[in-house]
Amino acid sequence: MSALAEAVVDLGAIAGNVRTIASVVGTGLMAVVKADGFGHGAVPVARAALGAGAGWLGVTSAPEALALRAAGITAPTLSWLHRPDDDFGALIAAGVDIGVSTTTHLHAVVDAAYRLGLPAVVQLKADTGLSRNGAAGSDWPELVSWARKYEVEGGVRVRGVWSHLADADVPGSPRLAGQVAAFEEALRVARSAGLDPDLVHLANSAAALSAPRTRFDLCRIGLALYGVDPFGGTGPGEFGLRAAMTLRTTVVNVKRVPAGAGVSYGPEYVTAAPTTLALLPVGYADGVTRAAGGRAAVWLGGRRCPIVGRVAMDQCVADAGDLPVAIGDPVVVFGPGQGDGGQPTVAEWARWAGTNPHEILTGVGARVARDHLHEGTEMS
Repeated sequence: MSALAEAVVDLGAIAGNVRTIASVVGTGLMAVVKADGFGHGAVPVARAALGAGAGWLGVTSAPEALALRAAGITAPTLSWLHRPDDDFGALIAAGVDIGVSTTTHLHAVVDAAYRLGLPAVVQLKADTGLSRNGAAGSDWPELVSWARKYEVEGGVRVRGVWSHLADADVPGSPRLAGQVAAFEEALRVARSAGLDPDLVHLANSAAALSAPRTRFDLCRIGLALYGVDPFGGTGPGEFGLRAAMTLRTTVVNVKRVPAGAGVSYGPEYVTAAPTTLALLPVGYADGVTRAAGGRAAVWLGGRRCPIVGRVAMDQCVADAGDLPVAIGDPVVVFGPGQGDGGQPTVAEWARWAGTNPHEILTGVGARVARDHLHEGTEMS
């Protein structure tokens, strides 16, 4: 039985984006495939990115990292957010680098390494101004001191030092230079403690594309990997990235209604004139967020048709006007179109919902089928 909606993922676009970004940055790339590859499918995205030249994979959690290993992916992988009681032994045994931000976590990782009889490979994270994860400046000297002690004793290998940026997507942000300076100071402290990391990385997608000083040895690419302009553009942007996901469905009911017809719950929308309403079997459980109601549109019958009335969990309604719409007609919710009057893009949906594209992509629900197209495959 077929799904009511599908997310078509163009793995050729993923590969092309890796090559495009690599040509700009001139460093190694870490493909960030957390949250099931931003909703695109972590395993197929990882394979496409690695095949196109990415050297690393990045995930948030131990289960995400171990799922990649279970799929047979052996590429260098960094997992960076953990509880102190996580099963670090499983990560060590799987050859996954462990992001460490506190001495509490470091001690737990080393305990697991000693129990296993294998050194843990860690990457120490400094907080350079995001005030989220990472060791604060006052805690950093203690963390690197303990890491060096454990390294000498054979409990760990410190492969990397890294941090994360707060607003690299804001052109001219004064915070960026301050974070780079704080990162360089964290590196100085780490090296003064005797550490000699192989990898130093700071840049996310936006910084990788626009701030050469942040590139160091490796750039972590998330949103740009999936073809979305990290600076908020609603079209393909100046870098030539290609959006990888198209969310599409079909019309499941059509009705002609008079002026004054209420649409969906409330009703919050009442038709101003006779019109044709097309029922779409996608709602907020599928990624069509309620927050975009009254502003969003879909591509139906060769033009944009507005979503009208309140978006429900499983369905929403498009106002097709006088288009000759029929049950079974294809609908594109968002795709790699040009925006600005063509097929809506995920960036436009983010703007309509008052959020970022990350939330729209990761919000595409599990009941939406994923169809992965390999490089050279045409989408029907």
